[in-house]
Amino acid sequence: MIRSPLMTVMVQAVRKAGRSLVRDFGEVENLQVSLKGPANFVSNADRKAERILQEELTKARPAFGFLMEESGEVGGTDEAHRWIVDPLDGTTNFLHGIPLFTISLALARDGVPVAGVIFNPITDELFIAEKGAGAFMNDRRIRVAARRNLADSVLCCGLPHMGRGDLAGFRSELAAIAPKVAGLRRTGSAALDLAWTAAGRFDGFWERDLQAWDMAAGIVIVREAGGYVSDLGDGDKMLAKGDIIAGNEVIRRDLLALIRNA
Repeated sequence: MIRSPLMTVMVQAVRKAGRSLVRDFGEVENLQVSLKGPANFVSNADRKAERILQEELTKARPAFGFLMEESGEVGGTDEAHRWIVDPLDGTTNFLHGIPLFTISLALARDGVPVAGVIFNPITDELFIAEKGAGAFMNDRRIRVAARRNLADSVLCCGLPHMGRGDLAGFRSELAAIAPKVAGLRRTGSAALDLAWTAAGRFDGFWERDLQAWDMAAGIVIVREAGGYVSDLGDGDKMLAKGDIIAGNEVIRRDLLALIRNA
């Protein structure tokens, strides 16, 4: 495939940050045995990856602003364009030596994501999409799964945990959905969940209580893979509302109906 100059910039930035995370991930297993644990080390790894991304993207597009998980908002002279950056989505996985985490990078134009990259540096799986140009994993075109029945589908979801999420509400949704599907999964990285939905590994995905940097790149990739993405009110306010549902047209529709009736 021929990458646009924009996508080349994005891929180079995430690959450089990915090399830093891989080096740091190699140290995590050694730190697991200490009483203090690797928490402080992982936090530093997160911030270091974000600095690399910001430096690389600023060199290439100095006028663009940023919305970053660690550093917040940084204004740019080009008010129409903003990078949305999560340098380590799946921090808890990283902390425990689980090789399921990603760098998620999107470009938003006038508030709408138009290009996205999701990269797992451990598996070297690179998911990319640019509006109107299709979605790819490592240069191979990807499409959402074609299954039409929930009974045949494996879905992915977020799980409420300590200090985050509505556990009672999720239990109601789980009770409504679990008996009607072939399986439920959770990777620990919302960006990875969206990338795997785009690639057809999951038939659908939903989650609440997310941030823009968790979703922005995945929204572009799923849509360019032929999928449908909305908020849980069936609108287009995912980044503002912090909830999302994705899949092919039929699975997203039927899953949304179950969630609404839960």
